[in-house]
This record gives sequence, C-alpha cells and structure tokens, in this order.
Amino acid sequence: MEESELSARLRTQDPAVLLRAVGALHRLAEQVEAAAVARARVEGWSWEQIGDALGVSRQSAHTKHGK
Repeated sequence: MEESELSARLRTQDPAVLLRAVGALHRLAEQVEAAAVARARVEGWSWEQIGDALGVSRQSAHTKHGK
C-alpha cells in the first residue's frame, strides 16, 4: 500500500476501516518489538535494560519475550 493510499484510508470516517488499521499497526509494533528485543539480547542486554527501554518491568519483558 502506498503512503497516499494509507493516508486516504486513515482520513475515512468508517470505524471498521479505522479499527482494521489500528489492528495492523498493533501487529506491526509487536513484530518490531520482538526483533528489537532479540537484537538487544544478542548484544548482551539484560532483561532489566530491555524492560527499562520498553517502559515495563524486567519480569514483564522476560515473560513476553524470554522464550
């Protein structure tokens, strides 16, 4: 989807379209977060450092990403 098409869709007043866009953004954010956490772990970051960067506790970060 091109940026202009995305912009047009986000200007809509249709709640269904807007909510689908929000869902897509949430899924993208989860993917970016997982990749960033994986990279931080490869670079030796502690769960406390990752939690601090994400604004959550180390326990929350580890529970979500520490597989």
